[in-house]
Amino acid sequence: MTVATPSEIRLSADKRTLTVSFGDAERHELSAELLRVESPSAEVQGHDPSAKKTVPGKSSVTIRQIEPVGNYAVRLVFDDGHDTGIYSWSVLHRLAKEGETLFAAYLRALEEKGLSR
Repeated sequence: MTVATPSEIRLSADKRTLTVSFGDAERHELSAELLRVESPSAEVQGHDPSAKKTVPGKSSVTIRQIEPVGNYAVRLVFDDGHDTGIYSWSVLHRLAKEGETLFAAYLRALEEKGLSR
């Protein structure tokens, strides 16, 4: 399977939106909140799907820094101190394609657990 490699990754001036482009025709804006609550880290995802955590209180989170990880990923450093997620190109592509669905599921999970953004 071929993994789409981003042609550009750009952080907005307010540090709340990461724009990821794949080639000339595919451009996606990912909120810092989505990226934080869907972090691929074990801290958020757990070690199996049933252990995934619902992370509340991240509606105003920002991205402080983007660090390259080899030729296959970036590490995002958030202003809440979270910095353990490695966002591979395939993870970024999945978040770009499924972001709306994932965010809607996140909002439902918050509501079900009585948590707030």
